[in-house]
Amino acid sequence: MTTVAVLCDPPQPGAVLPELVEGTPVSPEDAADLYTALLCDTVEAVDGSGGELLVNYRPAEAVGVDGDAEAIIREAIADVVDTDDARFEVQVGETFAGRVGNTATHLLETEELSSVGIIRPEVATFARTDIDSAAMKLRSCDVVIGPSTGGRVHYAAFGEPIDFTDCYAAPAVETLTNRCLDAGHDVEFLETKQSVRTPQELADAIVSVRAHDTAGELVPRHFAAWIDGMPYEVVTDDDGLSLV
Repeated sequence: MTTVAVLCDPPQPGAVLPELVEGTPVSPEDAADLYTALLCDTVEAVDGSGGELLVNYRPAEAVGVDGDAEAIIREAIADVVDTDDARFEVQVGETFAGRVGNTATHLLETEELSSVGIIRPEVATFARTDIDSAAMKLRSCDVVIGPSTGGRVHYAAFGEPIDFTDCYAAPAVETLTNRCLDAGHDVEFLETKQSVRTPQELADAIVSVRAHDTAGELVPRHFAAWIDGMPYEVVTDDDGLSLV
């Protein structure tokens, strides 16, 4: 069984999705609601998979919000998972790569788990089948990487530790792959997933989810609900899609 660590922040206005707030009409409050929706879809996917959920959160003071970060996140996801059964742990480290490394290394080496998955919630269409597919691939390789837009990584599952120092340096998918190969590990890949961290990515994701929903295909239900209730519109201009 893969333990999947969801590395997340407390979904509070001003603390999440800053590029969207700066580059679109999305307000800090709507960005927090969007982040909550993405977080709910992510933990629901993990909970419904063959993996074990670990909510790995940054403390409130690290992201500049008031209150208890764990309590805020517990409340945000209470409707989709049994938070009494879920495992919550605070992140340790100054950088994202450092926090990933501390979490993965501790689980693999100290707790002697067979495999560890790492995901952030800013992914539009992550599903439980992605976790299960990665777990199947780990039977024949050491690391599975899920590419995302912008050269990022939406999911990474490790059966063996690596040198995690700066392993998510842009472009993360290439950096992380090279780091794993340097350690002598075999690497396989999942299909690319859409991130929603930039204005262009959010507009693309909205259009894609709407199209899939209209065609009767499965879509991430909390993100889809946020789209249905948002007071914004996606328009096409010379630069592509944008939110107005």
